[in-house]
Amino acid sequence: MRELNEDGRVLDAVARLRRRLPGDDRLGDPLSTSDQGGGPTISRRIARLAGQTTGGAVHEVGMGALQVWQAAAERNGRGRGTVDMTILFTDLVGFSHWALEAGDQATLLLLREVGGVLEPAVQGRRGQVVKWLGDGMMAVFREPEDALHAVERMWAGLEGIEIAGYQPRIRAGMHVGRPRRVGADYLGVDVNIAARVAQAAGTSELLASDAAVAGIDPAAVDARRRKRFRAKGVPPELEVFALRST
Repeated sequence: MRELNEDGRVLDAVARLRRRLPGDDRLGDPLSTSDQGGGPTISRRIARLAGQTTGGAVHEVGMGALQVWQAAAERNGRGRGTVDMTILFTDLVGFSHWALEAGDQATLLLLREVGGVLEPAVQGRRGQVVKWLGDGMMAVFREPEDALHAVERMWAGLEGIEIAGYQPRIRAGMHVGRPRRVGADYLGVDVNIAARVAQAAGTSELLASDAAVAGIDPAAVDARRRKRFRAKGVPPELEVFALRST
């Protein structure tokens, strides 16, 4: 059993299988984002049952089972953080097609110009840019109304930009939830929901989940419900609204 457990070919096969399973295949690693410190402890217990240090095939099988359980817990809304935050995603409409024709120099120039508009808009409403995603951005705010006004500042700031025939226009989506902070990043099911909401937005449109709309003064916003919103990984009961401040 020990020889089989330490066989490199068996270990490689189990590791490949873990990469195909749902969830974080690095669960048990100290840098894994799918646990709050319990993974290493469970990892050591599994290793003791196998009569070895971590890293054998039995250990990997055990962690694979835990990985699947963690993924199921995420889908059911567990594993979140503890603080309500507004999560915002934006991206440039039609950017990829234009960039292929415009070339690297024009593309980099455009991204600098866009970044010079988006980041101050976020910071001006007490938000934080979490990361840049090519032509997209993820940011977090304490209040959804701040995110709404930040997006409207972005729309206004981009009006005067045109490079190689392209006028940047962004679409955006936001959701309120409790993402988990891992280093400088945020992860979790609520982040995924915000990203899916943003993907459904049209040109110069901000979509918001019902959780985000609930945090905005009704007198300060025009919220129009988007019918038939469906997206993978999003709760079927989620309602989405197109927002403009009044």
